[in-house]
Amino acid sequence: MEKAALRRLLSEKANAIPLADRRTYSAAIAREVLRSSVWQKAGSVFLYLSMPTEPDTSALIAAAFAAGKRVYLPKCVDRHTMIAVPVADLNGLVPGGFGIPEPAFLPEDTAPPQIDLTVAPCVGASENGGRIGHGAGYYDRFLAERHTFKLCLCFSELLTAGIPLGEHDIRMDAVVTETGVYPPWNAIDAYRF
Repeated sequence: MEKAALRRLLSEKANAIPLADRRTYSAAIAREVLRSSVWQKAGSVFLYLSMPTEPDTSALIAAAFAAGKRVYLPKCVDRHTMIAVPVADLNGLVPGGFGIPEPAFLPEDTAPPQIDLTVAPCVGASENGGRIGHGAGYYDRFLAERHTFKLCLCFSELLTAGIPLGEHDIRMDAVVTETGVYPPWNAIDAYRF
């Protein structure tokens, strides 16, 4: 299936998931991530502020701050470039180009930071790490230039085997759903940062 058509289909499926189910699934996904050795070993994490139809990342953000991890949030600086901005809390965020809150400032040092764990959003994913994003390519370009563990959060209803991957699409190291992790944690627990 063509990417744009698949993205539309998966977006419709995401919108059809009842809010109560999204909350329950999001809590299960957060528990899975927080219990993983990948999360526990990561000193720095790149997270995103979730949209209503995505798994809620607020518990992960709060846990990262509470654990003293270096937390980075995305900031889109133009139509093609996203950077990781260090944040100490969620105060002072402003609506970005897509209406998603992002840091208001650009860091003085814009050199790419070393990030142990990147948590990426998706419209849908496959069990083998395929990911279809929202279509702008920010995460694929960002991840192409970094050595980081790549984790995607996805509701199980949005898992699909038919995600077409182009040469610039970045495969995830793991996909976490409310019903399981692909591949299972024991297959990736030995990951070294």
